[in-house]
Amino acid sequence: MSEKNREGKRTAREKLAVEREKQKSADKRRRALIVGGAVVAVLGLAAVIGVVAANAGKDDSAASGPVVAPSGAQGKDGLAIPVGKDSAKSTLTVWEDFRCPACKSFETAYRPVIHELTNAGQLRTEYHLVTLIDGNMGGTGSRNAANAAACAQDAGKFPAYHDVLFDNQPSEVDDAYADNARLIELAGKVDGLDTPAFRACVEKGTHNGWVAKSDQAFDKGDFSGTPTVLFDGKNIYQDQTMTPAKLKQMVLEANQG
Repeated sequence: MSEKNREGKRTAREKLAVEREKQKSADKRRRALIVGGAVVAVLGLAAVIGVVAANAGKDDSAASGPVVAPSGAQGKDGLAIPVGKDSAKSTLTVWEDFRCPACKSFETAYRPVIHELTNAGQLRTEYHLVTLIDGNMGGTGSRNAANAAACAQDAGKFPAYHDVLFDNQPSEVDDAYADNARLIELAGKVDGLDTPAFRACVEKGTHNGWVAKSDQAFDKGDFSGTPTVLFDGKNIYQDQTMTPAKLKQMVLEANQG
């Protein structure tokens, strides 16, 4: 083989090597673009999902209609439903969501002593209704149940209906309380509550705007979650040593002072 031919083959091999390197570089760039595009797409989708989740169940008073407070509502902006005598020396403030499992646990454990103290005139309880689970899980069950409870307040039946809603609480992921028919059905467990006026109040969402305003007040209160339970302004639910017996003792001691 002549020197010229060998040189030609060497040059061809070198050119081929160069082309292969170029192809490898092109492949790397293409893969990087594909991966990068996928990451951007995933992040974009995550952002959209985050926005949807953040806004799911969000309901401001403007979107919910006029702010109509239930009968007898008290406190700032009329957002508290009071239970007990105004003359009671001690006040328990409870922020609750009817879809909230922790709220049901609190009710199950503390309800007997709260009822005992309230009925004895030792304690006045102020209930604030919020829609935290609607915002976290989606749906309208928290709002609709809160509206129905406010309708029960109009009828003078709030305490009993409040307890019925927690006793029949669906699982957190089950938005059963979004169904007004279910809320009206449960009203049948409270003597004298299932009336045309109550049904109309539930079906029209008469107090939806009020519920939304209450939820906004909860957000502005910078509370950590539901239930939030304040005794004379002090958050006692965060106290790991708190028990129903301890709460009773605190109330009795405060009333002696």
